[in-house]
Amino acid sequence: MIFRQLFEPVSSTYTYLLGCETTGEAVLIDPVIATIDRDLSEISKLGLKLAYSLDTHIHADHITAALELKKRVGSRIAAPAFDHLPCADIGIEEGRPFRVGSLDITPLHTPGHTDGHFAYLLGDRLFTGDALLIDGCGRTDFQNGDAEALYKSVREKLFVLPDDYLVYPAHDYQDRRVTTIAQEKKRNPRLGMDKTLDEFKTIMANLNLPYPKFIDHAVPGNKQCGVCPADLPDNLMQYCEQIALTPQG
Repeated sequence: MIFRQLFEPVSSTYTYLLGCETTGEAVLIDPVIATIDRDLSEISKLGLKLAYSLDTHIHADHITAALELKKRVGSRIAAPAFDHLPCADIGIEEGRPFRVGSLDITPLHTPGHTDGHFAYLLGDRLFTGDALLIDGCGRTDFQNGDAEALYKSVREKLFVLPDDYLVYPAHDYQDRRVTTIAQEKKRNPRLGMDKTLDEFKTIMANLNLPYPKFIDHAVPGNKQCGVCPADLPDNLMQYCEQIALTPQG
């Protein structure tokens, strides 16, 4: 397998490039519209062809590149079937492996951050989206989030995997790139060790986080698989339009 971890600094998002060495097909997990040129350049340098984009959930902090990638290179859009996105070509469901070339990706429905959230398992690598972060987890106070559901998702679906499995989150805000199931079980201050459900719910209820500044624009845009809404403030529209202005890398 060909693997790259790519970073978008404005939203601190990790995009994951997975490539099949046999067929040359590739998939981008959680691509960001602002870094589309960089990602396509990386795919080209590796001699791959983008077959799919694959999102873990409907994001609130950035616009997905799924639709623009489809327009640019003809890649198909894969997204959780739970969200019933009319723009998706393939609806991802738990219990149905998702194949890209010789890569068999196992989808795991992990609700809690959002109700339609999925994690993706490939071999010993787990792409957790916002369900499980390094020493943390995604918030649960919008998009039908549910602290109890997230606790069960992590403890009953992710923490039951082998300890040495690598965990690749959708975000990190402290320049960390990867963790393991064992480390999160031992050290995660919200979900690890012997944290009870009641303790976790109390932690999540008292985070006192500000309302996400981009959510009212990102969620409608991402329900269309990556459209920059026309009513964006100038500074956010410039971020959305970076694909045409300043390729990042």
